[in-house]
Amino acid sequence: MRFALNHILAPKLPLEEFFASARALGATEVEIRNDLPDVVGTVAPEEVRTAAEKTGVSIISIKALYPFNVWTDDMAKRAAKLAAYAAACGAKALVMCPLNEGKAVAFDVLVASLKAMKPILLDHRLTGLVEPLGFPVSSLRTKKEAIAAIRAADGADTYRLVHDTFHHHLAGETEFFPEWTGLVHISGVTDPIVAVADMLDAHRVLVDGADRLENIPQIRRLIAAGYSGPFSFEPFATEVHELEDPKGAAKRSMDFVSASL
Repeated sequence: MRFALNHILAPKLPLEEFFASARALGATEVEIRNDLPDVVGTVAPEEVRTAAEKTGVSIISIKALYPFNVWTDDMAKRAAKLAAYAAACGAKALVMCPLNEGKAVAFDVLVASLKAMKPILLDHRLTGLVEPLGFPVSSLRTKKEAIAAIRAADGADTYRLVHDTFHHHLAGETEFFPEWTGLVHISGVTDPIVAVADMLDAHRVLVDGADRLENIPQIRRLIAAGYSGPFSFEPFATEVHELEDPKGAAKRSMDFVSASL
């Protein structure tokens, strides 16, 4: 497996230390963020590129452009700025997340947003990684709808999907699209009480034997169907962020996933 690390796994680690930790764990691919931690807003892209080259990692993506499916003049400016940063720091892609506030977004508006974003991505030689969010309040919950919109926007050469095991489970989606998948995010939920409809980012921990999201069956299905890209750990739970040894915890989760397959 190609394990990767999202910086949210250890948001307290300075950038270069995070990159070095990934290498120490045998991962050569990482994701940086513009929220937690806000690398984009605090570190010059040239410094990010230099740190990546020094530690020997490649940057899969920046997360995230939000809400990409509500296209306005402001969104166009933010998209162009983030794409320029991604290109300058050496990232290969931008993760694009839909509106997640309980408001519907029409399919035609989604398609128009993808069409508007396409030239920005092409100008900066980036892939757009569309990540459906499975929350009940999300305006784009399934990968199937995302693919339909990408096709309608003539974006098959520009866009791929993020298969997030958490959001796949929340959406109740049963179809897998390995040929469309550019990145897989993995995290687990171990709280035995919370209902699926009530699961939030705060419940997302590292994957272990108590996982309720069926990460292992999902990963098996993706690999068996031909997916060979990175599997990036993306836990949002505070208890993970507060760990004194996030590298050790990530190693245990990597070992569990590998042994379970």
